[in-house]
Amino acid sequence: MRAFLWIGTLLLLFVLAAAPLTSQAVGDNSFEALKRFSQVMDIVENHYVQDIPRSTLIEDAIKGMLEQLDPHSTYLNKDDFKDIQISTSGEFSGIGIEISLEQGRLTVISPIEDTPADKAGLKSGDIILEIDGQATQDITLTEAVKRIRGAKGSTVKLVILHKGSNKPVTVPIVRGTIPIHSVKTQELESGYLYVRLTRFNENTTRDMLDKLKEYKAKKEIKGLVLDLRNNPGGLLDQAVSVADAFLSDGLVVYIQGRDASQRKDFPATRGSEDVAAPMVTLINPGSASASEIVAGALQDHKRALLLGERSFGKGSVQTVIPLSDGTGIKLTTALYYTPNGRSIQAEGIVPDLEVPFVPTEEDKNADDRFTLREQDLSRHLQNNGGGKNKGSETSKEAGEMLGRDNQLRLALELVKKLPTIRQIR
Repeated sequence: MRAFLWIGTLLLLFVLAAAPLTSQAVGDNSFEALKRFSQVMDIVENHYVQDIPRSTLIEDAIKGMLEQLDPHSTYLNKDDFKDIQISTSGEFSGIGIEISLEQGRLTVISPIEDTPADKAGLKSGDIILEIDGQATQDITLTEAVKRIRGAKGSTVKLVILHKGSNKPVTVPIVRGTIPIHSVKTQELESGYLYVRLTRFNENTTRDMLDKLKEYKAKKEIKGLVLDLRNNPGGLLDQAVSVADAFLSDGLVVYIQGRDASQRKDFPATRGSEDVAAPMVTLINPGSASASEIVAGALQDHKRALLLGERSFGKGSVQTVIPLSDGTGIKLTTALYYTPNGRSIQAEGIVPDLEVPFVPTEEDKNADDRFTLREQDLSRHLQNNGGGKNKGSETSKEAGEMLGRDNQLRLALELVKKLPTIRQIR
């Protein structure tokens, strides 16, 4: 059995070994509740206007029970369960968005970078009113995923409502294979490297270390800007190993179920590929789950300066449990905590320097959307607890990036002023 940390429904995130689930004795009150359920089901079977198979009634009851728990627990039919197995490899067909149901509205949490949804201009906070001509009112999350996903090359038409607009727009999007490449790098100035992680899949750490090694073969790394903005998460082991690449020891993260015995620690280890250069890490409301694990670890160990905006605040662990008939359930079973014991569930990671993103004039209309965080999700779990310097070398591509991104410009200036941080001793 494997367990998953989850941020949305179109991309599988965070995997770890699941703790065994213990059964509990059923008391008299439980039998009374089951008796009431049986009575209601009998009434529906005998008196509802249409004939509904008992298997369908039970399946729908399971769906309702799980979806009322929190935004991330859900029932998985056979197709959904197969999709999860595909998603763990990082390869699947679709448009590449994370979605949630908020007050009955199908809402975009975040588009995945370089996917059809991202290129079509979908943004965090967009409301999807229709999918291929069918209204999303009263739709379930599972049904929405089914309608949006499809064969590569086929087109899905979404009717989108942007905040501040009274007129919905129709956005046709050609489905594609969601790319598995999650690491991008760009030299900002000589010796200063920008590392962008778009999500955490099974190859993220290896790809990141390969790119760092390739750059170090050419010149010394004087500073790093690690960009986790709009990164919806990924595999837990990859989040741990990415953070581990910048830490030589100490705790990266730990997860805690409702029983104290269910705690599991994930420590950093000293490695030959550890990176000791000064760092600035960028986060924003689209940084969730695995991104928050990395950001929280780097912040608690004072390994990197965090800059940007408060992160999403998704700090719960979902366990995917297979059932005997090929279906399964995805159940919230624990919370994760930063090394200093902070639960960021519905709180998020607050950066050391809170600097809002300021879009350029040409991007202002496109980026005038409200931000969405875990605390805004229905039934969410409560938390228990400028210019280049003289002599610098900036490529045209890097110059364009810096020109349209005030947070990145400040990150570069700060990382050049940070003292050398040596984690390897």
